[in-house]
Amino acid sequence: MSDLFDYDLFVIGAGSGGVRAARMAAAKGKRVAIAEERYLGGTCVNVGCVPKKLFVYASQFPEQLHASKGFGWNQPNELVLDWPTLRDNKTTEIERLNAIYQTLIDNSGAELFDGRATVVGPNTVSINGKSIRARTILVATGGWPFIPSFPGSEHAVSSNEMFFLDQLPKTAVIVGGGYIAVEFAGILNGLGVDTHLVYRGSHLLKSFDREMSDKITLGMRNKGVHMHLETQITTIEKNSDILQVNFASGDSMSTGLVLYATGRIANTAELGLETACIELRKDGSIPVNQHFQTSEPSIYALGDVIDRVQLTPVAIQEAMVLVDHLYGQGQASIDYDNIPTAVFCQPEFGTVGLSEEAALESFDNIAVYTSDFKPMLQTLGGGNDRISMKLIVDKATDKVIGCHMVGEHAAEIIQGIGIAIKAGATKAHFDATVGIHPSAAEEFVTMREPTR
Repeated sequence: MSDLFDYDLFVIGAGSGGVRAARMAAAKGKRVAIAEERYLGGTCVNVGCVPKKLFVYASQFPEQLHASKGFGWNQPNELVLDWPTLRDNKTTEIERLNAIYQTLIDNSGAELFDGRATVVGPNTVSINGKSIRARTILVATGGWPFIPSFPGSEHAVSSNEMFFLDQLPKTAVIVGGGYIAVEFAGILNGLGVDTHLVYRGSHLLKSFDREMSDKITLGMRNKGVHMHLETQITTIEKNSDILQVNFASGDSMSTGLVLYATGRIANTAELGLETACIELRKDGSIPVNQHFQTSEPSIYALGDVIDRVQLTPVAIQEAMVLVDHLYGQGQASIDYDNIPTAVFCQPEFGTVGLSEEAALESFDNIAVYTSDFKPMLQTLGGGNDRISMKLIVDKATDKVIGCHMVGEHAAEIIQGIGIAIKAGATKAHFDATVGIHPSAAEEFVTMREPTR
């Protein structure tokens, strides 16, 4: 290593992508440092997918208790939620994961800096008043919740604060139509909060398959979430502990909490990238080439901060590709097509491949197979939940180009099907596969006649 540099690699941000890159580079004998100003593990571990999934589990117990009656279980006492127990047990689990990340970094040989690192020029960062030279700088600072500015917006909270509330409100207003909004709507509704979802558009989850998003909307309504579509908030007024939400229609309502889940933006504010002449997009994200290199040759970026696919597993894979490019054989690559994903709303949604709308734009002739049925649990459980499934097939090649599911265990089922679609499975492969009976998943291999 040249004496010109203190480190081969300096990583800004100890989230999933940053930690993976630091560990892999250190394992290859490189001198690596990683800096984090908030918490180890990034958004996903601390204020994202992990605590959110724990809250989803918590919110599902009342429905499970209700369903158990039809299976002969007597319940002399009603379920009562102790919010501080849930909140604090969640925090204990996150602290355990933070410690694991600390151990992973320590064992890798990378050096961890506790503080805010900023770029002060090519090959140079500053942290805790110290200037450090690195052959390569990697920006992996992730995203940050965005709340638009309007009269009273300071009274709204973001998803970050939702994991640390002092107490649950009796009524909550959630603003947004994306995955964070619908997930928290399901969580709060399941925890017994009178939940109102406000969205300016006419359809939730607009980037996903329209038919499936409509099934989700219906399912959420059936579970008790109050939907206010094509509705906009103009102002929020605070009177003691009560918030008055005023709508463009002239209507208003009182609530104990307003959550704005209107998107996340790249966490690049005051990072100093301009000192290296790196121009950002309007949303603050960093443009990079196929090797995750910015316009400044010594600075790279990956994960949510580049705004390609904002998913933790994607950031991790990008990190592995980058380290192979910098210090390996340069053969690794990432394919952003057919990435399975899930929205842990209630009902749950899993998807891989193209929506029906996207398939119609990309292929001349498609076949769509659908199924909608009541899951076996509900036959005795007495609930209203249903499961909806869809396969989209390119008629010219018989390849399955899209698979979508709304209902219980959707994420677990779609993960397996994602492998098949990545491998190029055809509808004939699905038809030739023996189903597991009785299971919901078997429906994917028994749909014989196209719906359209």
